[in-house]
Amino acid sequence: MGDQNYGIDPAVATRIAQDIAEIQKMGVQTAVVIGGGNIFRGLAASASGMDRSTGDYMGMLATVINALALQDALEHNGVATRVLTAIEMRAVAEPFIRRRAVRHLEKGRVVVFAAGTGNPYFTTDTAAALRAMEMKAEVILKGTKVDGIYTADPNKDPDATRYDTISYLQVLQQRLQVMDATAISLCMDNKLPILVFNLKTPGNIRRVVMGDTIGTLVTA
Repeated sequence: MGDQNYGIDPAVATRIAQDIAEIQKMGVQTAVVIGGGNIFRGLAASASGMDRSTGDYMGMLATVINALALQDALEHNGVATRVLTAIEMRAVAEPFIRRRAVRHLEKGRVVVFAAGTGNPYFTTDTAAALRAMEMKAEVILKGTKVDGIYTADPNKDPDATRYDTISYLQVLQQRLQVMDATAISLCMDNKLPILVFNLKTPGNIRRVVMGDTIGTLVTA
């Protein structure tokens, strides 16, 4: 979305694609789960009276639009990309089949997972955790607007301090708004680390992959 109030900023899509292309060239198998809040938020719509399931399905369709935009940006950067969607729409993307997704990764393609889990009441965070388990990922890189997890909202509380590392249980007990509780629990049960970092800083994805001390690591 960039600095706009709505929609897709092509410059932002291009920058994210360049960051992903950097690590792809290093031989890192990369899968991306993308949200749709810049186009439609199901939760916000349900708060305004819309049926929750309908709102969530609309939100899932919004993620497909974003996935296609990111695929286009990646391919402009010379990265072979496949969009796999949990809701079938064969004219624009492949249906999600786990073994096919793994094969794409083995062939050096970036895989973009769209349409969440395909089910209402599950967030993009939960979709990311689920797909990470299915792909046997080493880590979830959660790209956000801040450079990690803080004791409070750093935009509102000047005394907020950043955690370098934090446990899953602390995140759940302190109700830190990193990812929703379902996603955190799923990662905790399967010992999958989460690294929260600032996606808006160019080159940060490469820095994370290279092991630089950046963001906040959530582990057991």
